[in-house]
Amino acid sequence: MSSTYQLSRSIPADATYDLVVAGGGPAGTAAAVCAARLGLKVLLAEATGCLGGMGTSGLVASFGPVSDGERMLVGGFMKELLDTMWAQKAFGPQVTQDFLHRQLNRWVPFQPEHLKRILDEFTTAAGVEVRFFTRVVEADVSGRRVNGVVLSNVEGLRFVPAKAFIDATGDAALAAIAGAECKVVLRDTDTVSPSTLCSLLAGMNWDDPAYGDDWRGLDAVKMRVRNELVPKAIEDGFFTQEDRFFPGMNRVGPQGATLNAGHVFNLNPLSVKSLSDGMVFGRKLALEYAEFYRKYVPGCENLELLTTAPLMGVRDSRRIVGEFELTMEDFRAKRQFPDQIAVYNRPTDVHPTNTTKEEYERFLKDFHGKDNLERGQCVGIPYSILVPRGWENLWVAGRCHSSDTKVHGSIRAQSAAYMMGQAAGTAAAQAIATGQPANDLDTRALVETLRANAAYLPQDALAREMTRR
Repeated sequence: MSSTYQLSRSIPADATYDLVVAGGGPAGTAAAVCAARLGLKVLLAEATGCLGGMGTSGLVASFGPVSDGERMLVGGFMKELLDTMWAQKAFGPQVTQDFLHRQLNRWVPFQPEHLKRILDEFTTAAGVEVRFFTRVVEADVSGRRVNGVVLSNVEGLRFVPAKAFIDATGDAALAAIAGAECKVVLRDTDTVSPSTLCSLLAGMNWDDPAYGDDWRGLDAVKMRVRNELVPKAIEDGFFTQEDRFFPGMNRVGPQGATLNAGHVFNLNPLSVKSLSDGMVFGRKLALEYAEFYRKYVPGCENLELLTTAPLMGVRDSRRIVGEFELTMEDFRAKRQFPDQIAVYNRPTDVHPTNTTKEEYERFLKDFHGKDNLERGQCVGIPYSILVPRGWENLWVAGRCHSSDTKVHGSIRAQSAAYMMGQAAGTAAAQAIATGQPANDLDTRALVETLRANAAYLPQDALAREMTRR
């Protein structure tokens, strides 16, 4: 028998902000910093104790590809971040400039603790007010406008009014609370990527002859682990589940590594019970994979599991229904848009949804198939996938954008999220300055502002109207 409880109370209210950003992952941090640099008074609410989201709290310490194999596709905030990380030696020691500028489908490992500090420096320098351990729990809405949000943290509840809002929660939490139309992915498709609890390891002997002198040896061992040693361990009955797909280990220090391994299948990221059970199972898998490395992989005899991530690596959960949905038809056509706010080249990385051989083969076919982008190619990411349909002062950025499942598997990566965040923050500043609503923004002016702030936007034609289907 279901029941409800009606709560009515008075809570303190803050002074008005120009912009409230919910979520301090890649998208939210970029949005907050870029908006503040354009003169907005910005509040950034983050549920954990650091910025960076999956790259830090989730220990997914590797950026998705930032090059099309011929040139760097990222500009603006993301390129500034990469340049800063390079200057501060925050990447894995095997990372070369080619990783950033000229290698196709090259993931870029980094030190998560170092990224936390850099993002702290960026937000502080921009004047962003950051509130850690803080979530949006309610919204005050009139029509298709958000008037303010209720934040919850150790101090209790606080009402925060603002002129504009950006949902960078990953789960479209603010958009859903406000009443924007959303697609709960778990119910809409049976090809949803599973989740992974990543981990941090120490004691690697990277000087083992198997790894050679540079990244080529690391790549060779990673492919041997994936194609030979994991199947051998499955044949030996070593694993709890016969998970054939293995993203693997990335070097992030002299003896350190992060591990992306062990899918948590059938996890519902919008259920606290499912998330809780998944964290318990994920910790068991992390230990199991550390033991696998010690037993099967050269250089790992003294490997030590230091910690699992405090945040589950959720790949997909809930997405907005936007002013436009980016689809595989657009992806295959390498479509460019007048209102695109970023371009990207990455395979459609929708992980196997179960442990069957057939599903693993489906993944391989998609990941390496003819639909993916080749060297020198890219697809545009239009502004209109960041706007909940019909909304006036609400944007999203990051993985809760509007796309179909396969395209989402490409552009959900952290590097794309940073670019979406810069665009959303810039759009909010333009909307406040001009009175233009999010769903009728002058996208020519937006693209010109992004270009003036070093975004790489190669489209020839611009248009005031956003792209709609």
